[in-house]
Amino acid sequence: MKTYWRTNLKYLFILLLIWFLVSFGAGILFRETLDTVKIGGFKLGFWFAQQGSIYVFVILIFVYIRLMNTLDKKYGFDDDESVKKELE
Repeated sequence: MKTYWRTNLKYLFILLLIWFLVSFGAGILFRETLDTVKIGGFKLGFWFAQQGSIYVFVILIFVYIRLMNTLDKKYGFDDDESVKKELE
């Protein structure tokens, strides 16, 4: 059980770090460098700040769901009955 939660927290840390780097890094820190590239007439730094970080966040939600489903199966928590017994 301890390994399960350690792995879960590791996944959360990595995914939140990716989201931070995309939203804060690409939208704010690296904006000037990214603004040299244009997508659909908009500068890439502006695009990341306005929409890119939201798209990445939604993608990371689906990645987290997939990772957690795999982790649940590995530790036997993919069955509702096993979860109920564990919580009691």
